[in-house]
Amino acid sequence: MKLLISPASPYVRKVRVLLREAKLLDTVEEITISTNALASDPTVIAANPAGKIPTLIRGDGPAIFDSRVITRFLDDHANTSLYPNTRIWEVLTLEAMGDAIMDSAVSMAYEVRLRPQEKQSAEWSDAQWAKVARTVSTINERWISHLSGPLNMGQIGVACALSYLDLRHDARGWRQGNAPLAEWHAAFSTRDSMVATTA
Repeated sequence: MKLLISPASPYVRKVRVLLREAKLLDTVEEITISTNALASDPTVIAANPAGKIPTLIRGDGPAIFDSRVITRFLDDHANTSLYPNTRIWEVLTLEAMGDAIMDSAVSMAYEVRLRPQEKQSAEWSDAQWAKVARTVSTINERWISHLSGPLNMGQIGVACALSYLDLRHDARGWRQGNAPLAEWHAAFSTRDSMVATTA
């Protein structure tokens, strides 16, 4: 199998962390491409009509895409139980919150990196950051206990989202007022899979 990636993407990083945790690097080849929201790489478009990454190209079926679909597929393929049945709804909700953080944070990055300065909207970016801040605060206040225990995709998703905030929006200071989550993220970030996928 082949995974089309751009190393800075937080959605891609989720899958790359899973590959390392599930020991699938001999099964899935990572192929780095150059793509963005304004110009999708033809290789991606050929496999995924939306032109988005990550996209997983399989030899025995059509390509599959959206990071959550790919992680579920690979978890099942490797039988790693990163979506444990006993905690499935909590894990899926944590992963969804991680993706929500990514969605807003990526949108903010695109606003600055892909739009001319005179067309950039500070109001838009502030509104997206408000979504990020609320979600981070909610995880810190209500979900922090669900980040403990055996490794699962909820933990990976949240960690990759927070690391993307460090990469693109460090000046916004997500750690302020979220000390327990910051402490958890610092510890989780030392995992070999996280270190190996740092952009």
